This record gives sequence, C-alpha cells and structure tokens, in this order.
Amino acid sequence: MSLVLILTAAVPAQAADPLRTYAKDTWKSLVAMTDPATGLVADNIPGDLSAPAAYTSPTNIGGYMWSALVARSLGIVSPKEAERRVGRTLDTLAALKHHDKSGMFYNWYDPHTGAVLTVLPDGTQVTPFLSSVDNGWLAAGLQVIEGSFPSLRAKAAAIRSRMNFGFYFNPAATSPIGTRGLIRGGFWDTQPPGCSVASPEQAVWFTCNHYDITVTEPRMATYLGIAEGHIPATAYFDTMRTLPDNCDYSWQEMQPQGFTTTHLGRQVYEGSYRYRGITFVPSWGGDMFEALMPDLFVPEAQWGPRSWGRNHPATVAAQIEHGLADARYGYWGFSPASNPFGGYGVYGVDAMGMDTDGYPSDIEGGKYDAGFGDCRPAGPPAVYGDGVVTPHAAFLALPYAPGPARANLSRIKSDLRAYGPGGFYDAVAVRSGTVAQRYLSLDQSMIMGAIGNVLARDVVKKAFVTPGFERAVRPLLARETFNVPAGQKLPQLGGRS
Repeated sequence: MSLVLILTAAVPAQAADPLRTYAKDTWKSLVAMTDPATGLVADNIPGDLSAPAAYTSPTNIGGYMWSALVARSLGIVSPKEAERRVGRTLDTLAALKHHDKSGMFYNWYDPHTGAVLTVLPDGTQVTPFLSSVDNGWLAAGLQVIEGSFPSLRAKAAAIRSRMNFGFYFNPAATSPIGTRGLIRGGFWDTQPPGCSVASPEQAVWFTCNHYDITVTEPRMATYLGIAEGHIPATAYFDTMRTLPDNCDYSWQEMQPQGFTTTHLGRQVYEGSYRYRGITFVPSWGGDMFEALMPDLFVPEAQWGPRSWGRNHPATVAAQIEHGLADARYGYWGFSPASNPFGGYGVYGVDAMGMDTDGYPSDIEGGKYDAGFGDCRPAGPPAVYGDGVVTPHAAFLALPYAPGPARANLSRIKSDLRAYGPGGFYDAVAVRSGTVAQRYLSLDQSMIMGAIGNVLARDVVKKAFVTPGFERAVRPLLARETFNVPAGQKLPQLGGRS
C-alpha cells in the first residue's frame, strides 16, 4: 500500500457540523406547519409533527420566509423549491385583508384560508389587532426576500413598501426620563373592549401603551420606520436604556448606575445594571429574545461597537452565569417559550430585566431582589427550582459564545432528550426533565436565522441590510456609548468583551 493511501485512510471523514443537522430537522417542522396551498405557516405544531395549529401571525409568516432563505443557503432545499415556497407565501400575502391606510396586517389569520380570525381555535373571541412588533418581523422577512430572491423582489417590495411604521409613532408620547416620541403597541380598526385611545382622524383605536425601552424587540419596527423616513431618527434615543435611578422608580429590579448625555439634541440617561460582576443594559424581562432577536438582521455589534458591541456579549455571559453558577441548573438559555407543563410561559433571568415581577427562569418563579439603594431594602437570597431552558435562546447566543452555546445545546439534546423529528423541542424543565414536546414557528425561525448567519456567513444580515437602511441606522448605533465598560471580564465566555 502506498504512503499516500495509508495517509488518506488514516484521516477520518470530516464529521458533519451538528448545526447543519439541527437546521435540517428544524426546517422539517416549518414545512410540516405550512399549508402547501397558501404558503402560510401555522403558529405551532405538536412534537410528532401531526396537527399544526389553525392560526398564524405576521411574525410567523416573516419567520418562514427568512427560514426558507437559510434552507436554500445550506442546501437543505433547492433554489427552485425555496423560490416556489416563498413565491406562494407572497402571493397569499398580497391578497390577505389588511389595513389599507397603514399597509399593516392583522395579528391572527387562518393559515388554510387566509381569513382574519375573530375567534381563536380555543373559542377566545378577539377584536382584530394590528401589532407594531409583529408587523416589524413581517417587514423584516419581506426585506430579507427582497435582498436574496431577485425573481421575487418586486412581489416582496410591493407588500413591504405600503407598510408605514410611522402610523404607530406618537410624537407626543413622553417617557419617564422626559424624552418625547415613541411607537405604540398597535391599533384596532374597530373599537375593542378595555383600554384604547380613539383617533378619529386615523379612524382607529390605538393601544394605551407605548414602547419606551431600548433593549426590546420593538426596536426592529423603530429601525424600519427610521430607515424609510417615516419615524424621526431621534426616536432611537427617546427610548430608555434603563428607567431613572431615583426613588420614584425604585419598583424596578435594581438601582441603575450611569450618566446623562445628549444625542441628536435628546437627553439620554445611559443607565446599566450589574449582576454577578457583569455590567449590562437590561431588557424588560431579562430574556434572550428581547436582547438578541433584532441582531439576527441588523449587525448591531458591528455598527455600535461601544453600545451593542459591549452589551450583547455581556447579556449572553450573564445568562450563562445565571444558569451554570447562580441557579446551578447545569444548562442555560432563558426566553419566552412553551411551558413544559402546558401552555405558554415567559422565561428570563429576573435579575437582568427591569420588570421586578418577572421573567423567572424556573417554574416556581424564583425571585431575585437586589434592592434599590436607600429606597428599597434587598430581599432574601433567591431560591431557584425547576429551571426552564429554551433552546432558541442558546442559538441566539452563537455569535457571542460559540463554544459554550454548542456545548449547551449538545447537552440539552443528549442529557435531557429534548430533541425530536423537528429539531429541539421548544423548552425543557431541567430538574424534573419535563419537556414541552411541541414546536413554535417563531422559535424555530429564530433557530434557522441564527444557524444561517453562522454557517452561511451572515446570510440573513446581508440579505436584510440595504444601503439606505445602513445610511439611516448605522450612524445612530455608532455614536453611542452604553454604560458598559470596554473589556470587562466575562468569565463564562473565557475572556473579556
């Protein structure tokens, strides 16, 4: 036998990257959830992929479209099949009932007929609602298709171009730090029960709430509105990095530390929290979804090296620290997902969110209370029970902790048996071993987007970002410095940020 043959035989074939296998299986669940006649993906499906839910949302539809790009990029489906699938979805979207004046879509549709739902499958009656957050994710999906499917660009652009996020913007809305100009949660075009604000001029009823926190998923809608010129650039600085640091806001999770500065004429309080030695700007609930889902599309860490470039790795490190060193679950990744014991739950790291009442990382609602200086004494040490880890949260962490994220996912799959025919099940309570054996299309599409960016060189980001979007948004992120130290030690990431 020649030396060449000996050396060749001695080198084993390169093992397939587990991420590619995860993507292939995750795509199976999305295919199983999608009606082939309409191209609309259902909201969820049981773990055996047997019977998809009879409702869908704009977010779900957007997620299916960007997942199709990832499936094409990784060779899971052919370019022809990806184009056929997305084309069918776009044809249905173009015909769906929507709000003409704003171009926005309703929150719930029947995936088989495309009809707007007024009664959900469980019998709950709903007044058709048009959400700023959900329409933001749909518009993101459409923009991804415009940037990656040349033959479908015109169809996607025709739908997205009529979506005016300025319709949600209220220039008179004031935040607790005194800034003015926020987006609303959404609106109804028929009067709903409960709290609403009538707008006779627009012929709608707006929500009573506005989004006034920076590290939350509504920032995608704000980015899109700014990029299109429908929302002023100052709106980015009118949201709060934290609530104020005075006793009037001592109900928040902990007393922030920071400084006040000015951007575009807007006064900005650059506040941050500190948990187990890690400084970060918190989200509302302390979950990975709020902090990192927009980063699937917008290269926030690259464009804002002194803001998001510091905060994203710190957020990931603190989530890992919570799961492994504080609560000692042995696993990590906390974000809203299916409740392993039934229904849906909001999970996060309580210490990392401004909301003092949530989001817990366990079923029991383990409570962290650091107090608020002289305004509120600290509570007893937190006791954590049956922790709920959500695989999509670990996937979102891949750019900032690739080794720990891969290892964590491997353990969740092998140790907790939280893996089925459609990839990772939606959530698992780690101490009881109770698995939420179902798939949510939103969470599956986050997984697809995260894997696509890792294995296909930021394919989702590159498809999403247009020159106009970059010109409008990148300077905003670049000009800011969060109150997060450069080079802070992030022990769970094995180094400094």
